[in-house]
Amino acid sequence: MNITLTPKLKFILALIGLAALSRLLPHEMNFTPIGAIALFAGTYISDRKQAFLLPLLTLLISDILLQVVNGSGFYRDMIFVYGSFALVTGLGFMLRGREQRQTIMVASLVSSILFFLITNFGTWLMYDMYPKSPAGLLSCYVAGIPFFKGTIMGDLFYNLALFGTFALAKWRFPVLAAAK
Repeated sequence: MNITLTPKLKFILALIGLAALSRLLPHEMNFTPIGAIALFAGTYISDRKQAFLLPLLTLLISDILLQVVNGSGFYRDMIFVYGSFALVTGLGFMLRGREQRQTIMVASLVSSILFFLITNFGTWLMYDMYPKSPAGLLSCYVAGIPFFKGTIMGDLFYNLALFGTFALAKWRFPVLAAAK
C-alpha cells in the first residue's frame, strides 16, 4: 500500500488523530469519536483500504492504551464493535460527493443505529446476561437504550467537529479541496 501524504490527507489525519485522542479522556458512556472517524474516513480518504484501516487501527491503538491504563480495552464482543465501524466506513463511501448537513446528519444517525443493533447483538450472543431467545435479545436491546443516547450524541458531536472543521478548512485553504 503506497501512501502519498498530500496536504489534504495530512489535514484529515490530523483531525482524526485529535478526535482519537479524545477517546482517552473521561467521557460519558459511548460518547466517543470512533463512529465519526469511521464515517469521516469513508467519506474523505480516497483509498478504500486506507479508509477501512484507519478507524480500525485508531480503535485498536486506543483499546490497547485503555487496556494498559485501566484494563478496559479488550472485551469478548470486540469483533462486533470493529465490524460495526467497518460498516460505518462503508456508509461513508455513500456520502462521497454528498457532504451536505442533512446527509451527514442522517448518516450519523444511521451509523449510531447500526452500532447499537450490531453491538447489542454481540453482547447478547457473547455473554450469558440474557437468555438465547428472541425475548432475551429484545431484553438486551432494551437494556442498551441508556447507552444509545451517548452513541447518538457522540456521533453527532464528533461528526459536526470533523466534517465542520474540514469544510471550514477547505473554504479557507482551497488546496485541501483537491480531489486526492
